Amino acid sequence: METPASVRLDKWLWAVRLFKTRRLADDACHAGHVKIAGVSVKSSHSVRPGETLNVLAGGIRRTIKVLASLDRRVGAALVSQALEDLTPAAEYERARQQASAAAATSFPTGHGRPTKKDRRRLEEGRMTND
Repeated sequence: METPASVRLDKWLWAVRLFKTRRLADDACHAGHVKIAGVSVKSSHSVRPGETLNVLAGGIRRTIKVLASLDRRVGAALVSQALEDLTPAAEYERARQQASAAAATSFPTGHGRPTKKDRRRLEEGRMTND
């Protein structure tokens, strides 16, 4: 199977599994979450190998270098052949810390519906797992 010289941006983002559907990739482009050289691009932009993308996906600002043009979705093991992740490790650590902070302020499971007092404590961020 021959790979094309260029492919639509939304199709490539979907093919390398950055977004679950092409529609989500298209929405990210329209929202300005996908940039090439600091400029927001449309989902119809043609992506070529060698370009560097900045993509906000899953709460992480990722820097991706395009290695291959793909027009079909590939398995997770083959994604590394199509892109190079240039995202700093600090960005992934920041996302992990935000996720753990959000989990720490959630209401404990198995305690039923939170009372008004519990909701106030949750909003202030001082809910404990009693």
